[in-house]
Amino acid sequence: MSPPCHTSALLLVLMALAVAGAEQSEERSCDVIGDESSESQMERALLKKLEPLSDMRFNVTVEKGKTENYVYHFRVCREVNSTSHDFGGLVQTDRQNGKTTVIGRINETQVFNGSDWIMLIYKGGDSYGRHCSGEKRRAVIMISCKRGVTASSFSIISEEREKEQECFYLFEMDSSVACPAENSHLSVGSILLITFVSLIAVYIIGGFLYQRLVVGAKGMEQIPHFAFWQDLGFSLADGCDFVCRSKPRNAPAAYRGVGDDQLGEESEERDDHLLPM
Repeated sequence: MSPPCHTSALLLVLMALAVAGAEQSEERSCDVIGDESSESQMERALLKKLEPLSDMRFNVTVEKGKTENYVYHFRVCREVNSTSHDFGGLVQTDRQNGKTTVIGRINETQVFNGSDWIMLIYKGGDSYGRHCSGEKRRAVIMISCKRGVTASSFSIISEEREKEQECFYLFEMDSSVACPAENSHLSVGSILLITFVSLIAVYIIGGFLYQRLVVGAKGMEQIPHFAFWQDLGFSLADGCDFVCRSKPRNAPAAYRGVGDDQLGEESEERDDHLLPM
């Protein structure tokens, strides 16, 4: 084989390895049951809401006597073991013999919510065998609202396998992603007041800088429109004096001192005798 052929073959092998590596590195995510065209907008929105939890792993250990000792591994819309390619989103491991059982798979997902909770369901798990008519296992994860916490308190509540059909494992956890959006507590009046105060602050600060840096004003003259506000203050003071005065305008004062009306009339007697003759 000629050198160009060797080079081409090597490039093809490298490209194939790169594509395979990219496929393996890209983790699979939840696939809602049914055709893509039949998926509701609500389900897509809920899966989008759960994305902050997708990089986290959750484990819980259950020990019942000497016969049952299990560890449950859970991921939100991701495979617990991506190398096995089994779509296992919730997996049970028997600590006594190391056997793993897929409880639910992310390629058979259902999701719905309430006011402060999200229910995530993985179906298509491994068969029960002798229980529940041999149907496939199913994991139900109740995610409850808890503000300020990304995720915590993952635990198993129960396993229902005494029925003939519709058996399931029930888990719960707390997370802020299940909380409804907080509504603003500001009223229209509060918003208008904040806007008004902000405009006043901009007017005062901007006007002060303009008067000082551009006009070159000093002292009280740095206040924007100082003459207008001074005249307005005088007018308000006069109006307050006129409205709030408790006595008539022409009423005499309580103390006037010695006035002209107390001096009596001027005597008409003249000191003519003091005139020079």
